Amino acid sequence: MTKERAVAAPESAPVSPAVARPWAHPSVLARWEFFLVLILGLFVWMGTRVSPYFLTPSNFANLTSAMMEVAIMALPATLIIIAGEIDLSVESTLGLASAILGFLWAAGVPLEVDIPLVLAVGGLAGLLNGLLVARAGLPSLVVTLGTLALYRGLAQVVLGTRAISDFPSGFTAFGFGTVPGSPIPWTLIVFAMLGAVFWFVAHATWIGRQVFAVGKNKDAARYAAVDVAALKTALFVVSGVLAALAGIILTARFSSARGDNGSGLVLTVVTIVLLGGVDINGGKGTIPGVILAVFTLATLQSALNLAGVSGDYQTVAVGLLLIVSITAPYIARQARTVIGRVLRARHPPPDPVAHGEVVG
Repeated sequence: MTKERAVAAPESAPVSPAVARPWAHPSVLARWEFFLVLILGLFVWMGTRVSPYFLTPSNFANLTSAMMEVAIMALPATLIIIAGEIDLSVESTLGLASAILGFLWAAGVPLEVDIPLVLAVGGLAGLLNGLLVARAGLPSLVVTLGTLALYRGLAQVVLGTRAISDFPSGFTAFGFGTVPGSPIPWTLIVFAMLGAVFWFVAHATWIGRQVFAVGKNKDAARYAAVDVAALKTALFVVSGVLAALAGIILTARFSSARGDNGSGLVLTVVTIVLLGGVDINGGKGTIPGVILAVFTLATLQSALNLAGVSGDYQTVAVGLLLIVSITAPYIARQARTVIGRVLRARHPPPDPVAHGEVVG
């Protein structure tokens, strides 16, 4: 027969500091999003030091609207990189969308027809990437480098050296206008809606779970009945559609459709995604981190603009951020592990006997 004895629990068990102060728990302090908030605060402080105009409503509108095209393209790029692939053709898809929009408008086709056609072209561009990567099994880096040149060349063929700029005032106002009575750009509303959708899909649906599973181990995901090829193809199609949407927004903001619109933006897109804590090897990352990275980079660029820093040096700053975004998350993960070990060593779990548990 098993003999049982119960020991009376003390009136008040010791509370771990991590429980008493949830913000001090290693899972909070060592999360990359926490460091991004600190970096964002630092950049805001820098901006206030370099110019009294930094914290004005007009500057907020300027710094956000200038970043919305790359922010929109960064959302699907996040899922693509989490799934273990990459899409470098987004800037050329944007340029192709802008060129086709300008060509159709110059030909007398109304915008109500132009915009759906342009979005469809973006979807087809993404579909080609997806078929070559997911169905043909080609490396996404090589494929999208090729389509980067292909789509840019098509944009030049469609529009040549022309610039179409006689768009309706209502269309162009959408690109740089704000919600009446506020400094919030209309394009920020679009990004907020898309960000909420991607946040929900990535972190609260089976689609997001499959994306992470494929990024961690695509063979294991395939054995778990995940249609890896279909999933990756769909991600590239979404990336193409949103790159086309970014092309429409950029055309409206510049009030000009050109074949070279969007040149050089892919570096910024990749920087935002990696700065947001997404692992370049796939399988890890969060949409909230990428959203924070959007505003972090926008704040830095605004501060540099107000400080009179030239575009060349700003490119250097973006390149440095790209390097930091690759190395810092790894360091942060190592720090999280070390902090967890230290806290566990200083506050070991309580003895079950001493806390009144029944022992057989």
